[in-house]
Amino acid sequence: MTTHAPAAPIAARTAPARSRALALAVLCAGMLMIVLDGSIVTVALPAIQDDLHFSPADLTWTVNAYLIAFGGLLLLAGRLGDLIGRKQVFVAGLVLFTAASLLCALATGQGVLIAARFLQGVGGAMTSSVSLGMIVTLFPEPRERGRAIGAFSFVGAAGASIGQVLGGVLTEALDWHWIFLINLPLGLAAALLAVRVLEGDRGPGLRAGADALGAALVTGALMLGIYTLVGAGEHGWASARTLGLGALSLALLAGFLLRQARAAQPLLPLRMFRSRDVSGANAVQVLMVSGLFAFQILIALYLQNVRGYGAAATGLAMLPAALAIGTVSLVLSARLNARFGERPVLLAGLGLLVVALALLTRLPADADYVLDLLPTMLSAAGFGLAISALTALGMSGAGPADAGTASGLFNTTQQVGGALGVAVLTTLADGRARALTAAGQPAAEALTGGFRLAFAVAAGLLSVALLLAATVLRPGVNAADSQAG
Repeated sequence: MTTHAPAAPIAARTAPARSRALALAVLCAGMLMIVLDGSIVTVALPAIQDDLHFSPADLTWTVNAYLIAFGGLLLLAGRLGDLIGRKQVFVAGLVLFTAASLLCALATGQGVLIAARFLQGVGGAMTSSVSLGMIVTLFPEPRERGRAIGAFSFVGAAGASIGQVLGGVLTEALDWHWIFLINLPLGLAAALLAVRVLEGDRGPGLRAGADALGAALVTGALMLGIYTLVGAGEHGWASARTLGLGALSLALLAGFLLRQARAAQPLLPLRMFRSRDVSGANAVQVLMVSGLFAFQILIALYLQNVRGYGAAATGLAMLPAALAIGTVSLVLSARLNARFGERPVLLAGLGLLVVALALLTRLPADADYVLDLLPTMLSAAGFGLAISALTALGMSGAGPADAGTASGLFNTTQQVGGALGVAVLTTLADGRARALTAAGQPAAEALTGGFRLAFAVAAGLLSVALLLAATVLRPGVNAADSQAG
């Protein structure tokens, strides 16, 4: 039975279209800075390693420190937004992220950079966790909400690829410090505009249900879980360290779920999972993002380590994917969602992504860009279709009171999927490459063989996501009109 969304706050219903458009632009600008920073660092890692004398193992912590803080704090930050006001959490996150970016740029030692990256993750979690919730309350009308989510999805989808281009250009033309300095004008401008443009939405306060025990359990479970995943490649999946920490993380998560079932004011109301669309969308997202890390990260490694591309050339090679994703998510996705519903659009997008990854399973060591890589870049347009539909479905159970929590949950599954994809796919690629090298294959052939295995597994993950979306998500129901029981 279809029910309608609760009425949005008065400010959201009566705000002029122009002011809501400005608010959406500010939210997108804040998200763009977070997304750009997440990808802009990847192509600058070799330069950072040389300058600060990182070992290969220690270098990964410039990424892992950010992932652990970001993924671990999203749920808590989203709930705090519901309780003390999403605008306050959004602005505070921007300020912290910008200050941490300055600290990253000024870092002259490994410890300072890693600590600053952790602080960036905290600020990024605060900003990202409440953004979708604010969009849901700003745009209660289904068609307008669809267009707003399409624009927001465009920023997230295309921004990652654009970050690789920008990171390569800045690193080669100037130096790696500038990939962080560029955040200063963006962050300050976004924070100042947010104070002026975003409507105040002060919540009921921490006494209304902060659930400190639940917050400690889930934050500990997520941080420890992501820490375990990102270290599994180095220590081994069957090592005592990985199994022990993984078991502890699962125990904390089980304790959190038990707490949520009994708490009077839970951090994450389990009723949200009664919606098949919400539960299914978050599960599909974990699989989809896990698989797509093969595209974003492993293709960049292939271009640099096998084909000999520089940082800027690698970013430019990824540009067609950014353009395809951006065009589809900004121009087509909202219209298609409104006409056909989110589920068919999601299935079409996932189908395209399966094709994109399947094409890479035949990638040769001496690939021709136009013949072997460009078709995959263009097929990445499927992400523009899938992420917009998936976002609408993932937020379909959110009312005004828990929009921040739903937003934090959706962003959390995205980060968990990303960490899982990095850990599993890079480990598989590295293990296969080592085995092929030991068997006597040339380095380029061995590396490519490892990448092909990872691409095959990624295609399998996306195929499972497609099957899950087809069987779990409800046909014929528009997410904007669907609410969790």
